[in-house]
Order: sequence, then structure tokens, then C-alpha cells
Amino acid sequence: MDIALSEEQELLKSSLQRFLRDNYDFATRQKIVAREAGWSRELWRELMGLGLLAAPLTEDAGGLGGGPVASMIIMQEFGCNLVVEPFLETVIGAAQTLEASGSAEQKARFLPPILDGQSIWALAFAEPRGRFDLEHVTTRAERQGDSYVLTGRKSAVSAAPWADHLIVSARTSGSARDGQGISLFAVDRTSPRLSLQGYRTIDSRAAADVTLDGVSVPASNMIGPEGAGLAILEACRNRLIIAQGAEAVGAMLALNAATLEYTKARKQFGVPLGSFQVLQHRMVDMFIAQEEALSLMQHATLALASDEAGLSRLASGAKSRIGEASRFVAEQAIQLHGGMGMSDELNVGHYAKRITVINSQNGDPGFHLLRFAGLTRSARTMPSAA
Repeated sequence: MDIALSEEQELLKSSLQRFLRDNYDFATRQKIVAREAGWSRELWRELMGLGLLAAPLTEDAGGLGGGPVASMIIMQEFGCNLVVEPFLETVIGAAQTLEASGSAEQKARFLPPILDGQSIWALAFAEPRGRFDLEHVTTRAERQGDSYVLTGRKSAVSAAPWADHLIVSARTSGSARDGQGISLFAVDRTSPRLSLQGYRTIDSRAAADVTLDGVSVPASNMIGPEGAGLAILEACRNRLIIAQGAEAVGAMLALNAATLEYTKARKQFGVPLGSFQVLQHRMVDMFIAQEEALSLMQHATLALASDEAGLSRLASGAKSRIGEASRFVAEQAIQLHGGMGMSDELNVGHYAKRITVINSQNGDPGFHLLRFAGLTRSARTMPSAA
């Protein structure tokens, strides 16, 4: 499969490629992640100026109406350039969740600051011992007058140290692992009794474990109907999985290009490495894995754009196969670069680290393979995975 991009989409792609080439080479990226903050708010504002923050959202929500294809284009280029800024969490995760499930008042209050580049969001869904199950929610939300009081813990919340707001899943009824009774809340990260234990992940990004010890949240900050948050989380995860598939494909494209260039230039026994047939066969396998992943990613993107039946199952299948393909390409690229592939000075290892993190987020390839086969609890209980 090969998506034929429209003129506007080609312009988006070429403009972003040119911007990243001029402003986000590997050396610049390394300087950004070496900062105490670990990301660049200046670059974020430039991305806003290019229209990227608004590109996937509908015009009714203040966006440009690009939809999933715009997300695919952006995330693939971000994957090619190892961009660390929290576009995935803020725009694809939070903004599109607010667009799809937020009230009119919430959209008017929260979306403009996101689209203006002023507000960063993170998604606090995962919990200790949750093992990728969205319905595993032990964080409680107790109604007290016009507010809810949230108590619990969230783990590995990507971009939380950078965020101004979190979308938090909490249980308003039922017990852990009940499909019903899960609600979502927009929570100010500076709220009293909310604390973060931040850390860097292996791909040089920021994450945190979040503790909510009686955090008061206005009832007006509940996203969607009370107790119906699981379906919203499922839709959000589908968007994240497909977008990260595009990012992984971008990383694979960069790894294959770097490996081909290296094997042409590096000589062994007086001849280029690329002249050895066994290495040519290996690079062909890498290219085939890339093209298979690209086709799956584009299929999933079009299915998301058309809200195709069985989208969750398709997303799980794509996540599993793209994850395995990207891991294969990363491992082969490191091996073909020899000792250099393990050094921090070369970008190859950094792509491998990012692929490793992508594969661990929102369910690893093994989890999604079982889910695709209908062998996990969520696959048996969620209508959208049927």
C-alpha cells in the first residue's frame, strides 16, 4: 500500500522535512536533550508557527482538518529525526481526546492554549502492575460537592515533567479491572497534593511516576460521561499506536539509509562492506521489513481516518508486526555498523533506544499479538476489538 498524498499533504511533508533538516540535525537534538529541561519550548513554538499543532484536528476544533494522515506525516518525520518534543502526548493523545469526548466548555477552555503552543499535556493512564490493561484502574475518584477527590498512583507517564495538565483515569465506581466505572479527568499538574517522581527514559525523554494524594478536581473537568472512560481510552490508544507506528517507520527509514551509506563507505579487505553478498542479503531483509511496516502503518492510518470496523484489532496487529520489524532493523543496523553502532556519538544507537521505548508503550508487540488473536481479557470484552 502507498498512500497518494494530496498537494496540501505533500506541502506539509516537504515543509516539515526542510524545517527539521535546517533546525534539528542530530547534533542539535543532542544539545536539546542535554539541557536540564530536556526539550525545547522555543522549537515547540516554531512547530506551532508551522501549523503542526493544529494540523490533525478538525476545523470545528480550531485545527486544520488534516486528520490521521497529517498525524502520520508529522510522526514519520519526527521518527526520522528523533524529535523529543511531546507532540504525541499533547496533540494526538490529549487534544484529540478532548476534541472527541470533551464538552463544548472544555474544548473552548483547553484547546486554544494547546494549539497556541502554550499548554503541554500528558496522559496518566498506566498503573503499577497494570500490564497494559486499560481497565486496570485502582486510582479512586470520590465525589465531594462540586469536585472529585482523586487518590492513587500512575506510572511511567511520558512527558509528565514537561506537562501543564494531565488526563488521569480514575475509578468512580466498581473495583479494579471492571470495564465500567472508569472516568477521565483533566488535572492541573500544579494541583496541591499531586507529586511527580521524574526521570529520564533510555531514549533521552522525560517521564514520571505520579502520586495523587487526595487531589481535588472540579467536576467540570471530567472528560466524557461518568463511568464511560474505558471506550475513550481505547480510542485514544488506537490513535497513539498508529501514530507511533508512523514514528517507528520513520526511524526505520533513517536506520536503513544510514546503514546503506556506511556499508558503501566502509572498506574491509580493500573493498566496500556493501560488496559482500551476505551483507547485501541482510540489508534486503531490512528493506523488506521497512516496507511491510510502512504498508501496515498506512493501512492502519486509513482505517483510523474512516473509523473502520474492528479498528482496535487492526491497531493491535499493526503494533505487533511493526514492533517486531523495527526491532529487527535496529538490531541489524547496530551489528552492521560494528562497534560504532554502540556508541553514543552515532545516531544509530539512539534510534534503537527510541524503537525500544515505542515497543514498550501502550502494550508491547507480544501483548498486542495476543490481543489480535483474541487471547487477552480486553480483546474478549471490548466490542471495538471484535
